[in-house]
This record gives sequence, structure tokens and C-alpha cells, in this order.
Amino acid sequence: MSEIRILPARLANQIAAGEVVERPASVVKELVENSIDAGATRIDVDIEKGGSKLIRVRDNGKGIIKDELQLALSRHATSKITTLDDLEAIMSLGFRGEALASISSVARLTMTSRTATQEQAWSAYSEGRDMQVKLQPTAHPVGTSVEVLDLFFNTPARRKFLRTEKTEFTHIEELLKRIALSRFDVTLNLRHNGKLIKQYRGAKTERQIEQRIQAVCGKNFAENMLKVELQHQDLKLHGWITTPTAARSQGDLQYCYVNGRMMRDKLINHAIRQSYELTLRPDQFATYVLFIEIDAHQVDVNVHPAKHEVRFHQARLVHDFIYQALVDALGQSEQLLCQERRQSAFATPQPTLEAESENQTSTANDLSHTQNSSTVSQAEAQGMQHIPAYPNRADDTYPLHSARAQGGKEQSARESDERGLIAEKNENLNRNWGNKSAGRVDKPQLSQQESKLYQQLMTPAPSTESQPSHVATSASVTTPTQAITQLGKALAVVHERYLLINTNAGCGLLALAQAEVLKLRGQLSVNERPLIKQPLLIPLALRVTSEDITRLKQIQPVLERFAIQLMFKAGAKVMVMAVPQPLRQHNLQHIFSQLLRQLSDERQFTVEQLSLWLASEIAQQNKIYTLSEAIQLLSDLEGVSEQALDLKDTKLIQLVDFSTSIKALLHE
Repeated sequence: MSEIRILPARLANQIAAGEVVERPASVVKELVENSIDAGATRIDVDIEKGGSKLIRVRDNGKGIIKDELQLALSRHATSKITTLDDLEAIMSLGFRGEALASISSVARLTMTSRTATQEQAWSAYSEGRDMQVKLQPTAHPVGTSVEVLDLFFNTPARRKFLRTEKTEFTHIEELLKRIALSRFDVTLNLRHNGKLIKQYRGAKTERQIEQRIQAVCGKNFAENMLKVELQHQDLKLHGWITTPTAARSQGDLQYCYVNGRMMRDKLINHAIRQSYELTLRPDQFATYVLFIEIDAHQVDVNVHPAKHEVRFHQARLVHDFIYQALVDALGQSEQLLCQERRQSAFATPQPTLEAESENQTSTANDLSHTQNSSTVSQAEAQGMQHIPAYPNRADDTYPLHSARAQGGKEQSARESDERGLIAEKNENLNRNWGNKSAGRVDKPQLSQQESKLYQQLMTPAPSTESQPSHVATSASVTTPTQAITQLGKALAVVHERYLLINTNAGCGLLALAQAEVLKLRGQLSVNERPLIKQPLLIPLALRVTSEDITRLKQIQPVLERFAIQLMFKAGAKVMVMAVPQPLRQHNLQHIFSQLLRQLSDERQFTVEQLSLWLASEIAQQNKIYTLSEAIQLLSDLEGVSEQALDLKDTKLIQLVDFSTSIKALLHE
């Protein structure tokens, strides 16, 4: 029968070291956090051979008095907590009192310190020999230095699991980056084998803070970052996130802190990832530097051996708070971006008549592909010249410009090839028209039916002067000879905003932005079934006047039909308590601000008008669609009622005529 005994102090420390000291970076973390807790404003970290040979951390903190130096190296010795109440409200980075004892049990540790009240500094040396600590006087400025030599010298099994010198130092460097972002006011210097590798100077002004962020996270992060700040009672979130254009293929620029403590918490990560789910692909990762400040009694930091995770007492509240803050920031950024695009579009200089004439002639020549081609009609040429320029996606490898901005043959040739493929798919007129002789194609011998079709195609199409300039295709938009009753199959996305579909009446272009509005309008329909209220864990407070309250009370019955619940409080305060699911993931502050503006113009909403207005507000008008997204949207439209989905609406769908392209292919 085994005998129960108390473990020797050295063995107990080495067991504890297995949790605290995973690699050299773990030692650096514990020592630097102790320096920060001591009030240091400058910390110097010296590393040799990736930390396996030497780790030295020097600070200018308040220091440790002589009588407590030996005690500081004892297990479970700390100055940061004294009672159970202190444990329930921890604000310091360290608190268990295990770090120094654990490190000294697997390395040769020397700690030198001096306080402002002492004239002499003292040094304590320990190798983990049953708490035997040697004290001796030495020279040292106010502050503390901890020197760790030969890590894992007495535990060879642990030492052999260390990686290469470069890998271990990379972990230390990444750790210092995280600490540099957690305390902007602290100067950090990192040296490796005597060479200065990183230097983060203390930052006090906003400009200096932005410079440190750029030094740690890179120029791309700094150029695309958005400042976030939101507070609800004792819960506060502030920091920086980036727009989706700065997304990365790996999650290496994700820094989050709870009460100043570095975190890799699953709950926080899920909330952040969910806020980006509509703007990032599954293989993209958001980048951010976020700080969460919460009442210390509402969070338990003593749930992970390395203190990497915490437990929130109101986890759902924290999750939704983070999610709403980031969604609002991303929504406001998108609005500003749209305004800039509109302003830049209006400011784009128009070309001269001579330049436009040259471009039209060049485009017409490229389309014909024959030596004796006929000239493209002026209306069609103008339609091709006014292809809108759309913003780049994060994964694009080349910018998109209009054919006029390109002014070259490469774009026209590419568009011509695309039109040829579409004509081949939809008209099925590719035949063997005869033998080629001397580089010339003989005129085809047509049957009577084909000859009739050929004459119809050669007849000039009706004038298209009034066609919308945003329809970018060589085909003319014509009045349908047959009513569209079925949307049919999706073929291709045109200029990332339109979907080429094969309807029962022929090929057509579907405006995806308008289709998005109709889909959302169907989801917000209250005629077939009532919408379900989804309470907000953090009610939205509206900034209103007494006139706004009067208007909101007048429209309140209509809002309640859309599962929008308002609460009116004294002092001209209105709280949004619940909304329907389609509105849950959108910028509610912006939606209600726009609603109040509409009501201030004496506009009164019926149920149908409010449904259409809400759908238009939350639809992503500037979204760039992939083919899979467009097919999904087309599938969603099948669930929209026939009253809401009007296939005769020319703003939703336009039939296209490929006669001009076919004429160019058939012409001699």
C-alpha cells in the first residue's frame, strides 16, 4: 500500500514550474509582469541564445527591501493579495506568488534590488536547493534586476524539448509586442546576444500611441484602423480594429486585454469573429487591438494556470457588448467609405469630345475582330465607355477601372472574349462556316431559316440613348417581347454587381443590390406571419428631443408590428429594447437616427412603406458579389412573395440582346 507523504519543497517547485515555465518566453512574461506591477516605466530585457543561456530583466520600479528579498523567492509569497476579498478583485498581473520560486527551481536565479529608502542594494542568489538563498551587498540603482542562467539545467528532459534559438527568441519577441500594446506608457528595450532588436519608447500623446501601434502591428494596420470606444455601466471597451481590407490569412495580429491582462479567451474571440462574419471570408482573420475594462468582481482571472483565460460572471452580456460595439464601428466606417466614393465619383473629370471619339473608334475596332468590320453604333459605344469603376476587394490582384480609364486594348479584348463566350452559351450558333483560304473566312452558306435569322440580326437594334449607363455590356437593352415569369439559372456575375441569368424570356441582367432589398423586405413582411422580438441585452439609448418622442409615439403601433420595442423614460429618453432578427446584426444607432430624420420631415410610414424603407437601409448597397453569393441570393428570392417580387420592374431586371455581338461574329 502506497504511503502518503508531503513532497519535498524542491520537487513541489519543479512541478509548479511545469505550469508556469513552459519555455523561455514564459520566464520573460512573469518577470516583465512583476516589473509592471512594481510601477516600472522602463524595462530592459536581455536575452542570450534564445533565452536558454541568459534572461535578464531590469526595471526602475519601487524595488524590494533587503528583509523581503529572501522571502520573495519562497513559494506562495506575494505582496499583491492578503485576503479572500483581494482574490475576488484582482487588478495586478501577478498574484499567486509561484513565479520566482518555480523559476529558481529549474535555473540559476539572481535577484538584485534596491528601494528609494535604502542606500545599499542587495542581491539574492538561489538554485532551488530547498529554498537556500544567499544574500550579499552589491551596486544597483533604484529598481530590480532578475537574472536567469541556464534554464532547465537540472531538468534535462525539459531542456531537450526547447526549439531552436531563433524559434524561442521569436516567441519572446511576440510576447514583448503584446506587452508593448498593453502599456503604452512603459519603455521596453529588447536585446538578443548583445544586439538591440526592439525599442518601444514610452507613448503619452495620441500620435505617439499610433506610432507604437504601427511599430508593432505594421503600416497596413495603422492605415486601416478604426478607433472603438463604448461604455455600458461598469463595462468599457476601447481600442482599434481594422476595416475588412486589412484582414490577414492568419490570426497573428489579434491582441485583446482584460483589465490590462493579455487574453486568448474563447468568448471574446467568438464575439469578434461574429462581428466580422458578413465582411470576411472563412479563410480571413480580423486584426485588432482591444482593451476590455470591467469591474474586477465581475471577472475571475484564476481559472487558467498561465492566466491566459478568464471567466465572466455575465458572459452573454460581455459577448453582445463586444459584438455590438464592433458592428457599429464597422457600419459607420462603411458609411464614410460610401460618402468618399460618391464624392470622388462626382469629382472625376469628364473626357473631351475628341478623346471620347477616339476611345469609341478603338473599342469598335476591337469588337469587330475583322478587317472590314462595321462601326459600332454611337449609343452602344457610349454604353461601353461608361463602365463604372468599382473599389478593389481585399483579395484582388489588380485594380478595376472603366474602359475609358484604361484606354487600352487589353481591357476591350478581355470584354470581347467574355461577350463571345456568353453569345456561344446563349445563342448556340457556333458552326463550321466553311474553309479558311488565304487568311479569309468564306461567307457561310445558310439555310432558309438561318438566312432569315441572319437578316433579323443584321437589322439595326432600336436606339439605346436612354439606357442606364451603369449596365456594362456589349448587348443592347431592349423591351421584352415575352413577359418574364421565371428567373431561371445563374450564369455569371457581371462587374461584381449584376447577375447574368437565363430567364424564360431570354438572358437578363439582375441588379443584385435591388434583389438584396427585396429579399430583406420579404424577411420583414408582417402580412404572412408576425415577426419575433429579439431583446437586446444592452438596450440602445437614443438621443432625442421632445418632438422626436412625440413622433415616435405616433408611429409606435407600426413599429410594434415589426417587433421593434421602445421604452420611453422621463427626461426625454428613449430606449430600444428589442428588434427583429434581420435588424439584429446591423448598426441600430444609424437606422434609428435615419428614422428620426425621416419623421422630422413630417413623413408618415404605413406598414408597407416602413418595410421597404427598413430593407433599403440595412441592405448592403455597395457589396461586391461572388458567383456563389449571387446564386444564394437568387435562391433566397424564391421565398419572396409574388407581390413583393415584381419581375416587370426594370430596376430589378433587364433583358439583353446579343445581336450586335452575333453580328460581329457572323459578318464577313
